[in-house]
Amino acid sequence: MHITALAGGVGGARFLRGVRHHLHSTEQLADTTVTVVGNTGDDITLFGLRVCPDLDTVLYTLGDGVH
Repeated sequence: MHITALAGGVGGARFLRGVRHHLHSTEQLADTTVTVVGNTGDDITLFGLRVCPDLDTVLYTLGDGVH
């Protein structure tokens, strides 16, 4: 199975963490892949550095960098 989710920010990250946990804990769904389409509407460049708050939050949360 393949799941595509629209997500961004803290709420989206928590939702995706829950989806991932459910998929890994259910044997029949263990081979499911999840694709995330992230929000880029709030992205900004400051002093030459690209800041993507929604994408960063999702990536850090799913990578266990945020508790």
